[in-house]
Amino acid sequence: MRPNFPDPISTEEVESAATKIQAWWHGTLARRTLLHAALRNWIIQCWWRHTVVRLLQRKRRAALITYADRERAVVKLQSLVRMWRIHWRYCQVLNAICIIQCHWKCQNCQTCALLRGHCIVTADHLQFHIEIINP
Repeated sequence: MRPNFPDPISTEEVESAATKIQAWWHGTLARRTLLHAALRNWIIQCWWRHTVVRLLQRKRRAALITYADRERAVVKLQSLVRMWRIHWRYCQVLNAICIIQCHWKCQNCQTCALLRGHCIVTADHLQFHIEIINP
C-alpha cells in the first residue's frame, strides 16, 4: 500500500487563501478598533452628560442660596423697621406720660384723684390708656 499524499497545492491557491486570511484579519482588527473607539466615545459622552448635570445642580443651588439670603435679609430689615417704629411710638407715649405726670404733680389737688393706666401692644402700634380716678 502506498501512503495517501495530498495533491500539491498551486501557488495561486496559496496566495488566494493567504489573501482571504489577511482580509479577514484586517476586517477583524478594523471592527475591534471601531468598537473601542465607539466605547470610548460613549464613555466620554456619559461623563460629559454627568458633568453638565452636576454644573446645573450647582447653579440651581447657588441661585437658591442667593434667593434665600436675599429673602432673609428682607425679612430682617422689615423686622428692624417694625421694631424701630414701635420703639418710636413707645418713646412718644412715654414722653406724653412724663409730661402728664409732671403737670399732675404740679397741681394742688394731688390727693384728689389717682392715675391708672394700662398698655396695649399690637403688631402695628402701641396704645396707653390713662384714667383719672376720683375717690
